[in-house]
Amino acid sequence: MSLFLLEIAPSSATREGSQAVLDALLGAGDGEAAEIIESQVAADHSRLFTVVEAGSAKAAAAVGEAVREVAEEVQGPDEVRLVGAELEEIKALRRGAGYLVEWDIPAEITMDQYLARKKANAPKYAEVPETSFLRTYVREDTAKCLCFYDAPDEDAVVRAREAVSTPIDRIWALGAIELDTTGA
Repeated sequence: MSLFLLEIAPSSATREGSQAVLDALLGAGDGEAAEIIESQVAADHSRLFTVVEAGSAKAAAAVGEAVREVAEEVQGPDEVRLVGAELEEIKALRRGAGYLVEWDIPAEITMDQYLARKKANAPKYAEVPETSFLRTYVREDTAKCLCFYDAPDEDAVVRAREAVSTPIDRIWALGAIELDTTGA
């Protein structure tokens, strides 16, 4: 099984629009072919970042197709690698994040170089103790990565990124609503 990223712009950038996408995701990701690992919603409801575990890109694409009626745009699926956390931990906790940082990785950086850089820089997060790095999904084609953080504010995330000498191409406040796959 592999992980795939879907980036979804709801038809309506409202709480109701995001909820409609989440409801469609729940219906699409309950089969054996694909499982929704997490779906984080931008605070302004303009975007959802959804990670799917699936046996193939085709199975992950079926999840994307299932939300087309309630989405203005669906990007992906793009195969991703989880860095900085264990998949079973994410499945168990279903823990949201406060912020998501996107970095469009320069074309000359390979996956091995990215992973070595991440490992070397990770201890520097201690310089910004109010910010917790949670996890990263890096696209297998290394076009970009999505890094999730808990932090008191956007400035703290920016300081954390500066500490690890890594740029920010886009930053999103998260936490508007979350996907509940527990049935609670």
